[in-house]
Amino acid sequence: MSLAEIQAEHQRIAILRMLAEQPDYRSNASVLADALPRVAHISVTRSQVLTEIAYLESIGALRQEDMGNGVVGVELTDRGLDCAHGRIVLPGVKRPSPRS
Repeated sequence: MSLAEIQAEHQRIAILRMLAEQPDYRSNASVLADALPRVAHISVTRSQVLTEIAYLESIGALRQEDMGNGVVGVELTDRGLDCAHGRIVLPGVKRPSPRS
């Protein structure tokens, strides 16, 4: 597995975990792009975040919606929530480590 693939898996689980912590399981791509370097210690562009959002949507972990004015809304699905909490493993998403 390449370093880029490992980073993508880390970004994906970080996105799911951040959404799982939101009261309504929602956010937007810009907020996620700003938060990702702080929680995953991985520098990312908004374009990279949109790529990972599209991947996560393709495997049923979240839904995205064009909110207009360039804002992409993101909502966690039950499948994504289960993955964020380690109850299921999804392809291309790092399995979360146990929280203490």
